[in-house]
Amino acid sequence: MTGRMEGRVALVTGASRGVGAAVAKAYGAEGAQLVLVARTVGGLEEVDDAVRRAGGKPATLVPLDLA
Repeated sequence: MTGRMEGRVALVTGASRGVGAAVAKAYGAEGAQLVLVARTVGGLEEVDDAVRRAGGKPATLVPLDLA
C-alpha cells in the first residue's frame, strides 16, 4: 500500500462487518489511525486483529449503538 492515510484519523461506523469493516481494513492498510464504532465488541476486535495482521496500527474500539 502507499500510506496515503498516514497521519490521519479515520472514524468508521458500522466497522464490525460489511462495508464498514472493508473500509476500516483499507484505511488501516493505508496507515490511518482508526477509531472503530459498532454495537458488537467481538466484531470490532476481529477487524482490529485483521488490520494489525496487515501491518496497520492498533485501533481505538468504541462499542456503541448509534440508534
